[in-house]
Amino acid sequence: MSARIPILLCAAVALAAQATRVGAHDADAGAQLAPDAPPVAAPPEPPTQAMDNMDMSGMQGGSAPADARDPDYSEGVGMSTMPGMAASMNDDARIGKLLLDQFEFTHAAKANGIALDAQAYYGGDVDKIWLKLDGERSDGRLRDTRSEALWAHAANAFWDTQLGLRHDFGAGPARTWAAFGVQGLAPYWLDIEATAYVGQSGRTALRLEAEYDLLLTQKLILTPDLEINAYGKRDPARQLGAGVSNVEFGLRLRYEVTRQFAPYVGVDWNRRVGGSADLARAAGEPAFDHAIVAGIHLWF
Repeated sequence: MSARIPILLCAAVALAAQATRVGAHDADAGAQLAPDAPPVAAPPEPPTQAMDNMDMSGMQGGSAPADARDPDYSEGVGMSTMPGMAASMNDDARIGKLLLDQFEFTHAAKANGIALDAQAYYGGDVDKIWLKLDGERSDGRLRDTRSEALWAHAANAFWDTQLGLRHDFGAGPARTWAAFGVQGLAPYWLDIEATAYVGQSGRTALRLEAEYDLLLTQKLILTPDLEINAYGKRDPARQLGAGVSNVEFGLRLRYEVTRQFAPYVGVDWNRRVGGSADLARAAGEPAFDHAIVAGIHLWF
């Protein structure tokens, strides 16, 4: 029995050695059959202390010289000479416009006539000079006509403050007023004018006007227009009572042949109230009047 033990131990060692050689051979065969794998990149080395303390001002070029850029950022390139381009690219351009808002023939119960509501301005984006004329001629006579010369200053993107003079002529004696007001675009695209006036002999007045363009189509536009006038004291020579003098409402439908030219038709109602109505009746004129109108809307 003791002689068999060494023999068994030798056999076990031989079998273990053979199994080790077989496993190594299989591993080498698998490695030869498997595709080559890409090498794994080594992790980047951390920056050295020397780079952290490096002076890199020379690489950045230092401070820019004082004349490195043009004061107006144009880089020496002037505005285009192409028609229409120079004015549109220049914030300080001076431009002008003439608007015949209402140039119309009026047909009323008592008489026919011609009415004009015109405006013109000249200036830049911030400051402009405005000229306004609103009047009527009927029955062979010039009716109440208002003219204004105003300096307008832009208070913001939608509103201008206005300061200037107003001169009334036509029916009755002429009157001159100092004018203070605002003009601009209110919410919902309402064009608003609100102006207060101070005249001779302690006279005061207030005028409010609102207008809105309702686009039925891109070319067919319906425009309601409301105007209210009020005076601080009676002026019988011009048939004006104290308080609200008259309320005028118009409705005009225009067709824009071009943006600059549009014929229109409409109707206009004028109601005198209070003391002004009494003075009109005393002069043989109606307190309420309406007219059919036809005219052109023109600007250039």
